Amino acid sequence: MSRASLTPPPALAIVDPAGARPASDRWFRLACLAALVLPVAALGVLLVDVAADGAPRLGWQFLVGYPSRKAAIAGVLPALVGSICLMVLTAMIAIPVGIGAALYLEEYAPRSRLTNLIEINISNLAGVPSIIYGLLGLELFVRALNFDRSLIAGAATLAILLLPMVIIASREALRTVPASLREASYALGADKWQTIRGVVLPHCLPGLMTGIILSLARAIGETAPLITIGALTYVAFLPDSVYSAFTALPIQIFNWISRPQSAFHVNAAAGIVVLLALMLLLNGTAILLRARLQRARRD
Repeated sequence: MSRASLTPPPALAIVDPAGARPASDRWFRLACLAALVLPVAALGVLLVDVAADGAPRLGWQFLVGYPSRKAAIAGVLPALVGSICLMVLTAMIAIPVGIGAALYLEEYAPRSRLTNLIEINISNLAGVPSIIYGLLGLELFVRALNFDRSLIAGAATLAILLLPMVIIASREALRTVPASLREASYALGADKWQTIRGVVLPHCLPGLMTGIILSLARAIGETAPLITIGALTYVAFLPDSVYSAFTALPIQIFNWISRPQSAFHVNAAAGIVVLLALMLLLNGTAILLRARLQRARRD
């Protein structure tokens, strides 16, 4: 008898009764489905609970009202305007610096130990807790540069927090541009900067803007850095300059939820709904902008 005939047959995969696919594959799919459904269901329950608690206060008067020691007439206008101004200033600081750093690292910087060290540090900084950036902003912007507890101090602190994420997102977008497009531009006589400006940046713009907007959506909900630099919890006026004192929606929500009266907890729930609406607006803007830019590039 030959040696091949003595070889035992290979183990057969366990097949489910329907005979469609292995049972292990079916169980894995069910586990993945549960990992998706359970967090989404828990998030949905929390959102419904918060919306139900804040529904009595949601309305136009709540959006245009000023904070008050009376919960029934308190509003979020200074916090809402402060959050919007904070995001605009943060974007004005973080976006040019982040995109410039990404362009240098991807297009100009030679491969060396120094650039490798910079890339490692950028990746590490993206995972640093936000409270550390708040301590840095307190020491650098509030005390050393004497910005005090102003809007520009808060924006600069959040810009430092966002810089690693903006750089990483921008570099990933730049890497999506095929090398053949750069070579074709060079073949037509364009120099390095003309190629980046006319070919690379327009091609990677959808991914670039999406990453930046999603980073800003994260920053709008940050509370720890703003508390650390001393953002005010009670502001009954709108900021009139970058050196004006300010508050933000997360700070206002924190102020209300820390009070013992249940009426202020209702206000906090309504403020959470407004903050979630802003975050969803930013995320939706990122999706629509990406789709429009991709469609315009194809056309």
